[in-house]
Amino acid sequence: MEFSIKSGKSEKQRNDCVIVGVYESGKLSHSAQSIDEASDGFVTKILKHGDMDGKVASTLLLHNVKGINGDRVLLVGLGKNGELTDKDYRKAVISSVKALAKTGANDVAIFLAEVDVVNAENKKRDIRWKIAQMVEAVNDALYRFDVMKSKKHKAEKEVTKGINSLEVHVSEQDDNQAKVALKQGLAVSSGVSLAKDLGNLPPNICTPTYLAEQALLMVKSHGLEVQVLEREELKKLGMGSFLGVAQGSVQPPKLIVLQHLKGKKDQKPVVLVGKGITFDTGGISLKPGAEMDEMKYDMCGAASVLGTFKTIAEMDLPLNVIGIIPTCENMPDADAIRPGDVLTSMSGQTIEVLNTDAEGRLILCDALTYAERFEPSAVVDIATLTGACVIALGHHASGLFSNQDHLAKELLYAGEGSLDRAWHMPLWEEYQPQLDSNFADIANIGGRAGGSITAACFLSRFTKKYDWAHLDIAGTAWKSGKEKGSTGRPVPLLTEFLKNRAAKI
Repeated sequence: MEFSIKSGKSEKQRNDCVIVGVYESGKLSHSAQSIDEASDGFVTKILKHGDMDGKVASTLLLHNVKGINGDRVLLVGLGKNGELTDKDYRKAVISSVKALAKTGANDVAIFLAEVDVVNAENKKRDIRWKIAQMVEAVNDALYRFDVMKSKKHKAEKEVTKGINSLEVHVSEQDDNQAKVALKQGLAVSSGVSLAKDLGNLPPNICTPTYLAEQALLMVKSHGLEVQVLEREELKKLGMGSFLGVAQGSVQPPKLIVLQHLKGKKDQKPVVLVGKGITFDTGGISLKPGAEMDEMKYDMCGAASVLGTFKTIAEMDLPLNVIGIIPTCENMPDADAIRPGDVLTSMSGQTIEVLNTDAEGRLILCDALTYAERFEPSAVVDIATLTGACVIALGHHASGLFSNQDHLAKELLYAGEGSLDRAWHMPLWEEYQPQLDSNFADIANIGGRAGGSITAACFLSRFTKKYDWAHLDIAGTAWKSGKEKGSTGRPVPLLTEFLKNRAAKI
């Protein structure tokens, strides 16, 4: 899809299709009104006849409208006038693209950036937000993962035969802001697509070595600094917890370290830590067979870090950011760790393994200790950590835990702005005793009650030296069922968080 920013009147555009909005009340958006006037009230007649009700995301395709230069006009419903929400705006954009996907409309002009959109606080979104979200929504709607198929399905070919050029129309005074927003939207889309691709790849291809190779490719393509630490280096660092999880697999573990150093030299970096379990059987504490295939998504934290680094590199974000990705498999072979084993972490704290399926925290704790050497301004880890978080929050919000309220607020704000929301969960001292162990400093599980919270409490034991937040994305990183696939979350949230930080410096 090729995007561009244009200015001009809707009725004058010589595109294959012109997209304009209408409301439930029969009120027309500015550009729809211009088309109505040029066509002697044709749009108004259509609405009066009941062919279009204006409900959010409803569409009606008109051909050969008199007085209009474009071949087609697509009417898109915007709901009640003055009540178009963030979510409904994205719905309207996506429905308009899908409505044209099987038509011959290749070159399309869209006039939806002009409509008012109100957020949860009933404040109007600015032009930059609307353009960026439009681009992200369109790319999300058009995303396909078929690289593993020998032949593309006929239906998929039909779905993707439509739009290949989208002109986003704005007023002349908004032109410069719109171009900045377009670049941002394309960058976020690029990062989200990478995260989706990595998550959707099968685990026999997307191994720890493959993730490391993808990171190394970013050295040339995006100018990042990348280092990959191997097993022997991890031993020297004393990462006994990370290596304990990895010892049950023939796939060698990797610790991937990325550096985007575009801020001032004395600027303390933000560190992103992504869980990279490329397949999770549960180890000796073996998972049930049903839906175990979805455990290829247990590296979506790592994928989101790689996707975010691609995004901020394309945006040339003026900020120092470090990425740390501990990656391995969790397999149940003869050398795998057992319930009852005691591991020594890089921090020196000993861990009694009560359940080998609580492995994500075992690799993250060593990565979080490793993060200390960068003297970070903040550390955010991202992990598909607990099924308990899915039970608590479902599939709409990521779980957010933090040892600093101001950092949590930053991330919550970024989630609202990017429509990639999180919910602040408690991290109270009262939960810590659930992790007590008779045989080590800490147990790796704290029982069924408050499972996502005790998992975060475990990680908090390794983050005393800096401001830290944890995003549990077990419910948001992928979808199951007919729409099974990676979502690319929380790349939008992380990008917005970093962008806001850069703006304050």
